Amino acid sequence: MALCIYQPLSKLGSMWLNGIPFYEPLLFGKDLTERNLVTSPQIYLWGKSQIPNRNDTPLQIVVKRVCLPYEYQDWRGLTASEKQVRLEAFLQIDRDRGFDLAVAPLMRLTLLQLTDDTYQIIWSHHHILLDGWSTPLLLKEVFALYQAFSDNQTIHLEPSRPFRDYMAWLQQQNLSDAETYWRQALKGFTTPTTLGRDRNCCEQSLDQDAYHELECQLSTATTTALQSFARQHQLTINTLVQGAWALLLSYYSDRDDVVFGATLSSRPAVLAGAESMVGLFINTLPVRVQVPSQQSLLPWLQHLQTQQVEARQYDYTPLAQIQGWSEVPRGIPLFETLAVFENYPDEPFLQENSDLEIRDARTALRNHYPLTIRATLGSKLSLLVMCEAPRGTAKGDRTRIDAARIAKHFETLLPQSVQQPHTQLSTFKNLLIETDKQQQILQEQELEQVSFQKFKQTKRKAIRQ
Repeated sequence: MALCIYQPLSKLGSMWLNGIPFYEPLLFGKDLTERNLVTSPQIYLWGKSQIPNRNDTPLQIVVKRVCLPYEYQDWRGLTASEKQVRLEAFLQIDRDRGFDLAVAPLMRLTLLQLTDDTYQIIWSHHHILLDGWSTPLLLKEVFALYQAFSDNQTIHLEPSRPFRDYMAWLQQQNLSDAETYWRQALKGFTTPTTLGRDRNCCEQSLDQDAYHELECQLSTATTTALQSFARQHQLTINTLVQGAWALLLSYYSDRDDVVFGATLSSRPAVLAGAESMVGLFINTLPVRVQVPSQQSLLPWLQHLQTQQVEARQYDYTPLAQIQGWSEVPRGIPLFETLAVFENYPDEPFLQENSDLEIRDARTALRNHYPLTIRATLGSKLSLLVMCEAPRGTAKGDRTRIDAARIAKHFETLLPQSVQQPHTQLSTFKNLLIETDKQQQILQEQELEQVSFQKFKQTKRKAIRQ
């Protein structure tokens, strides 16, 4: 996760490093970092954890005497473009560095000073520690500590319910009913859904260097229209996104029976205080969708949502168990694409009188799936396509085309779903075909223009000679 924090010049003496308060810029150092890390109970607990695998059973252990890695770099002498290049290189090195789960800590922090009053904070941790819902809960606690420290006051933080209570609840769940449900839900599905050989960005042999991300945002008007449509028909935005992806996956694979993965929060409503607990509560489950061409969109979406509500009763089921209950042969993944819908607590990190301002916050996450669609709902619906290109293709070239194509299709389908809710699914697939034709014409025109410019340059050189 990366946060960019701004301080007014009048408050230059105060800053925040991912929940670690500082008074003086000149006091940056490991000792001060450690002093404030232990102030936050959650940082202390999760930052100093290790998860060794003992007898094939992972066990979380909090190590008391361990220092969280902290690094400070001064980038004030760099230009804006140099900072961006160096940041991307830093993030790639940090990702490659990874974590050893058996060795604490599983968290590290880096402070980059960009200007006299602007800092970039890189907070890296293994995803096994925290889910996306936990992040704002943790940051809210940290900012409260910062403000109290800045005001020279003492603060008492109410402890949240411990994560071990969730683990105890999880171990009490009977998987018999879950097995019955998942066997029935996946009955007859024997082959994972791929994207098709000619337009595939999902293959077993992947090149990490060709990984590419492309983000698109729907307009505020379109997002508002989607929300109104969802409320009117008692649907969720997540259902609309999943429906669009199921349609696209059916179109790409030329199959009417598709399965993709969906990552969701599995905080049980029956566990009091679960919404304020910090830890890893997410699970990835298969979503099987039938895409009959003659079916109208609205009842199809309503059925999809009903299906997902039923699946949520068994959202605690380990994916490995579901894989074993399915008819897909062992050793072959149940699905190759992942859809993630992010809808985290919408609470401000900072108090109104805080002397800090967050200008930008973003996460940089990767997983082992070749293709991931991540939707985030704010004033605008944001869609991030994360894709890896097959080995042997020019670095990033094919991925960029595929990612752009997928993003363009989402931008086409979602607005049309609001305007044509009673239209057959086959009509939307025909719309995608027309969209592809238009994009192909534009790409060919661009290639012709590039070729013409190269020809003119070559001709000028020949004349000079």
